[in-house]
Amino acid sequence: MLRVSLLALAASAVATIAPTRASADDAPARPEDIAVHGQATFVLQGTPGFASPYSGANSLTPDQRKETIDATLYVGVRPWAGAEIWADPEIDQGFGLSNTLGVAGFPSAEAYKVGKKHPYFRLQRAFFRQTVDLGGGSETVEAAANQLGGTRSADRLVLTIGKFGVGDVFDTNKYAHDPRGDFLNWSLVDAGSFDYAADAWGYSTGVAAEWYQGPWTLRVGAFNLSTVPNGETLEKGFGQYQLDGEIEHRHQIAGRDGAVRVTLFRNRGQFGRFDDALALAAATGATPDTALVRERRTRVGASVNIEQAVSDSVGLFARAGVANGQIEPYDFTDIDRTAQLGVAIDGKGWGRAGDTVGIAAVVNGISKDHERYLDAGGLGVLVGDGRLPHPGAEAIGEAYYDWKAVKGVEISLDYQLVANPGYNRDRGPANVFAVRLHGQF
Repeated sequence: MLRVSLLALAASAVATIAPTRASADDAPARPEDIAVHGQATFVLQGTPGFASPYSGANSLTPDQRKETIDATLYVGVRPWAGAEIWADPEIDQGFGLSNTLGVAGFPSAEAYKVGKKHPYFRLQRAFFRQTVDLGGGSETVEAAANQLGGTRSADRLVLTIGKFGVGDVFDTNKYAHDPRGDFLNWSLVDAGSFDYAADAWGYSTGVAAEWYQGPWTLRVGAFNLSTVPNGETLEKGFGQYQLDGEIEHRHQIAGRDGAVRVTLFRNRGQFGRFDDALALAAATGATPDTALVRERRTRVGASVNIEQAVSDSVGLFARAGVANGQIEPYDFTDIDRTAQLGVAIDGKGWGRAGDTVGIAAVVNGISKDHERYLDAGGLGVLVGDGRLPHPGAEAIGEAYYDWKAVKGVEISLDYQLVANPGYNRDRGPANVFAVRLHGQF
């Protein structure tokens, strides 16, 4: 009842405020000095029965449904030219399927790793951004959440510091990056092997710098890891940290916009090796646990990210990535290698401009070391069925229809098919159905 009341309140706010604001396509007459935006998203997701001959502490459970809701304010001010300060307070409630466990490519990126029955408050972002114009022509900046409207030069430097998401800057994609509006699956929102620094809600503290020059952009960043893998508390002072680098090239093919991004990460902190955990377990007769063998180590990975418009209404995207599979993932999920391909289609072709159909497939994998660890009863970030006698790639297909009901309000239907959940050929396939309601102003 409380979830419904929260959603109704958010929808009422959208209906009241949105018509009084300029549309996102309207260029502002002058730079915005202050802005307030908001959003609310409700996801009801469920899975019926599937083959489950055995299960463990981190298994996906058949025959269940779960709900999540979040409501966020985005408050921004411009203290001087080129500068922005943003704060994003948020109220969250609800649980992911099996308390956000059981599938490495988890079916809802709206489900945090921390589920709670009652609404609770978080300050998800609080950051400062400075843009330094370097020439190269002027371009319009649309007013949006975490972005003040105005103009900027095409060539520029951008510095962001504070609390924000690594994914706010790195591994972005026009067609697959926003679980509130496009694909829900974790390993479609970002490259599944990108073990980006984050607390249990997906945010970190750090600094990022971007240099835009013609069709090229170079990005670098340094972020705090959580104090323990997949933890709720972030490090302070970069005692355990991540370094990120990305190069992007924007282009046109047959007059259609596209981009290619290559992203690298380097994590440095207290990580456990799977084979060390197995050796200790063999010596003691206990279940393997990477927490018992953590030492100062480095884990690295790389991914490539492509987006390409092929017509006024059709866009393609693809990602592929790999990370060190001998060492435990730290802050994202149990994926050592990944590949995805998808398409997003605007509804103008059937008279529903603004509606979107999305279809994608992703295949996730883990190393042999990782497989042995799970087979011996070890638990990962999200997966662990107690054993893994018949490992296989986790293959996921997702399709959604996003209907723009009225201005600022969207309703989506989503379906996912998960083969070999948790890399286990003995379990699944799991059908996952979802309804998403989203409002924003």
